Amino acid sequence: MMRSLWTGATGMVAQQLNIDVIAHNLANVNTIGFKKSRAEFEDLIYQNTRIAGSITGTAGDQRIPTGIQVGLGVRPTTVHKFFSQGDYQNTSNPLDLAIEGEGFFQVDVNGEQVYTRAGAFKLNQDGTVVTANGYVLQPEIAVPTNAKSIVVTENGHFSALDAAGEEVAAGDIPLYTFINPAGLEARGRNLYTPTEASGDAIEGVPGEENVGTIAQGFLEMSNVEVVDEMVNMIVGQRAYEMNSKSIQTSDQILQTAVQLKR
Repeated sequence: MMRSLWTGATGMVAQQLNIDVIAHNLANVNTIGFKKSRAEFEDLIYQNTRIAGSITGTAGDQRIPTGIQVGLGVRPTTVHKFFSQGDYQNTSNPLDLAIEGEGFFQVDVNGEQVYTRAGAFKLNQDGTVVTANGYVLQPEIAVPTNAKSIVVTENGHFSALDAAGEEVAAGDIPLYTFINPAGLEARGRNLYTPTEASGDAIEGVPGEENVGTIAQGFLEMSNVEVVDEMVNMIVGQRAYEMNSKSIQTSDQILQTAVQLKR
């Protein structure tokens, strides 16, 4: 059986994954705090029929300058997530918080501490600051009913003020960084959990020691570049077609070989 049949098949499978990743990026082009991903690949093992550098000739003093290696295809190695800054959207909503620079908000999900870049916070029935899914921002901050305005400074100080401008509730919002944020596990719902690859969360004060600052009244949107993704989709589609063509060509060659006896 011709190697190219299986090699072309691995190429088609790889491009299917590539298109899946691109489609996921495009689907989340307007998702708050979303970070784009890129599928990465590596070539498979090679079949060596002539080894470069092996001795040739009767005298034994000559070596083959180049060998014969036939590759056996491709496979995915990783889907890498990029945490570059997304565009900012001015909302003028006091509970919309954008992180300028490095860092994540910490929220509580059924007792588990998870992390997010999406700063579209709300108030629940108790006045507690939560995400759109009801997950409580950590540390927990409650806004009393007599509060008339909310102020969040760049360094994360949260203040709820009454009609006279007096502070009736206050708290500090820390940000958390990771040595390798690309190693975080995406949980969906704009949430990430640490892994052995990401390292443990490092708590920091916004604006200090390379930790980002907080911008009130803004949201960080997705960092997906639509034009780039569309170009990548076209390239992936053409690569898929070329791999399918190599399978068709191999099939035609085999068909010709079978028909030689006729």
